Amino acid sequence: MAQVQLRFYEELNDFLAPALRKISFMHDFDRRSSIKDMIESFGVPHPEVEIILVNGNPVDFSYIVQNGDCVSVYPMFESLDVSPLVRLRPAPLRTPRFILDTNLGRLARYLRLLGFDCLYRNDYSDREVASIADEKQRTVLTRDRALLQHRIITHGYFVREVRPRLQVKEILFRFDLYRLVDPFSRCIRCNGTLQAVDKQAIEDQLEPKTKKYYDRFRICSICGQIYWQGSHYGRAQRLVGALTGTPADNTNR
Repeated sequence: MAQVQLRFYEELNDFLAPALRKISFMHDFDRRSSIKDMIESFGVPHPEVEIILVNGNPVDFSYIVQNGDCVSVYPMFESLDVSPLVRLRPAPLRTPRFILDTNLGRLARYLRLLGFDCLYRNDYSDREVASIADEKQRTVLTRDRALLQHRIITHGYFVREVRPRLQVKEILFRFDLYRLVDPFSRCIRCNGTLQAVDKQAIEDQLEPKTKKYYDRFRICSICGQIYWQGSHYGRAQRLVGALTGTPADNTNR
């Protein structure tokens, strides 16, 4: 019987049994095992892991665990440059582009409201989410731990919070996104970018009162949804402020 010493750091402890959190512990194993398989055997999805040190040296997921190894496992460091130590994926996705599973529809709408590129459909299968994340280089956001264990997913995050507004704050903090917030720049329905459009070009699509009282409009580049600063705009601004913790001033949009 071989034995290894393990320690998981910071939020990776969320996935562990309470008795194993924030401590070094011994683990017995009796078969050949990659470090990836051993980590996931404790319920920690591999996309949540950024650095693995074995006996003080960085290794990748293919490393075969040896008897007597001392293993330290660290989470993602989105706001720090740890590239000299990272051996697990080609490069961090510093431009935030997400794909969300079917359980996170409200979170997708909120993130789009803040200007973030979020693919979402309520009929995505886990296989589709994993394939799109791989092909399009997107970070998976999910509350399904099993989804993150798909081998082809390299960047992903298990959303801890249950309530959508708290989920937004969690994502902003976890990925250090506050400086990239750009409210009202993306369609909350389909994720397309919004572009200014001349009123005359869309007059036939406007309700009489909208046509009479408003002159500035934006249109989605994908679905054609039209946006303007109507009575709902103040509520949307307050929502942005609540989600980001700062007042939203977008009067020039």
